[in-house]
Amino acid sequence: MATEQNEQAQDLEQAEPTTAQTQAETEQAEVTVESLQEQIAQLEGDLKLEKARTANAVYEAQKSVERIQRESDKHKEAVLEKFAKELLDTVDNLERAIAAVGEEKTPLSEGVELTLKGLLTTLEKFGVVVVDTANGFNADLHQAVGIAPDAKANEIGTVLQKGYSLNGRLLRPAMVMVGA
Repeated sequence: MATEQNEQAQDLEQAEPTTAQTQAETEQAEVTVESLQEQIAQLEGDLKLEKARTANAVYEAQKSVERIQRESDKHKEAVLEKFAKELLDTVDNLERAIAAVGEEKTPLSEGVELTLKGLLTTLEKFGVVVVDTANGFNADLHQAVGIAPDAKANEIGTVLQKGYSLNGRLLRPAMVMVGA
């Protein structure tokens, strides 16, 4: 009988740990499910934060590209303006050479005229045009350097130096003599 009791006691001891193990596993499974759900919620929050950061970075990059493009365009305009101003001296010199020849046509004077015409055509392609002096004096476009006795009031008598504009912006005012 003692042997039977020992066997039953051993069976009970083995049965209890199995029940305790099952209970522990269930609790662990519940804890694991809960912790996994918490981790999922945390990861979803992190994902939302990272998506927002990525969207902000993309927005900032686009704004930087636009800013750099605007600065590049301004720089190109400034360089073109400087270059065009320098070429205007050459245009003036070619016009003086043509005026010095007068009405006499020689191969050299014709070559100078063609060079001037080609230079003016190239300047026009890039937006450099002669300032209008036919429609009267305009202080925004013309610089009065003297009085022309034979011209009417507010009319341009003599153009001493042509003015030029680049894409609507004044490069150099026309130097004129105006009637009083």
